[in-house]
Amino acid sequence: MIAIPLPFVVSLLLLMLAIVLWVKSDAATKPASLFTALCALTTAIVGLRWTLDIALFRMLQPVCAALVPMAAWHCFRRAHQSGRLARLHWLGPLVIAAGSLSYPYWHAPLDLMLTALYIGYGIALLLASRNEAPRVRLSDMEWVRYAERIAGCMLLFSACIDGALTLDFALYEGRHAMYVLAVGYTLLLPTLALAVVMVAQSTLHVAEEEPQASAPDSVVEQSDNSAMSDEHAQAILTRLDALMNEKQAFLDPDLTLDRLARKLTIPARQISMAVNQIHGRNISKILNEYRIEYAKQRLLRSDESITQVYLNSGFQTKSNFNREFSRVTGLTPSGFRKSVN
Repeated sequence: MIAIPLPFVVSLLLLMLAIVLWVKSDAATKPASLFTALCALTTAIVGLRWTLDIALFRMLQPVCAALVPMAAWHCFRRAHQSGRLARLHWLGPLVIAAGSLSYPYWHAPLDLMLTALYIGYGIALLLASRNEAPRVRLSDMEWVRYAERIAGCMLLFSACIDGALTLDFALYEGRHAMYVLAVGYTLLLPTLALAVVMVAQSTLHVAEEEPQASAPDSVVEQSDNSAMSDEHAQAILTRLDALMNEKQAFLDPDLTLDRLARKLTIPARQISMAVNQIHGRNISKILNEYRIEYAKQRLLRSDESITQVYLNSGFQTKSNFNREFSRVTGLTPSGFRKSVN
């Protein structure tokens, strides 16, 4: 029986996922498809590097490895805002590529530079997960936050792989390096790819030329990063409540913080700050509470099935509907309907 090294199996699976994403997905998930293809290529090069030990693969391995955290960051930043200073992120991979090409003449500390790159992007993703992503469906906000944290932890895990390799070369002359790399990349790259895909599927494509609606001076006079007064926060929530009650904006399953900001003509960050300051919860929880209140009325006043109720209330999955319904009412939807009847 032919034995196929593990990196090639993982690479093939990632390539198949990339092709499926490219064929079946919309514009918002195309970058996730390209990132998955990059992960497939990187995993394959790791396998080729330690199977054939050809100079070309030794040169390409650090270059591809340097592209992974930068590409992951780009995919995640699409969920927040268009990347400012995006070209500067090419600096790291270009330095790694220059060091790899000139290695016969200049022994650049590629391992140290790669470790610093992964640690930097890992910490950046963990910090970014603390902020709400304006272009993500509000119903998926928590899952996107978890995905960002997982991706950040995986990039930091890569630094641990580099540490294990350093110890192996110091103590055992690199006898276990192939196994450390194979196992490490087999865990790292598929997990990163899945996290990126999860975020991409929750992110709505926004045309770059679409202008942000201008806000009244009384609303935007305050800096996004400054402390917000309770009066200012309450004024924002009053407008938010009016939008939800009068226009039932919460019924849109694809509602994002960005769309909400355009409807209210208030900067997205101010909306998020106001909700957190007054309610002590994030905007996705507040939105779901409006949806649950609407669902309660549908359960009482109609004969619709629970599936019809949650779909008509703006939820996309029954599991999320049941979880939020239980959080708000302490009952299941069917239990609520029975208790009232």
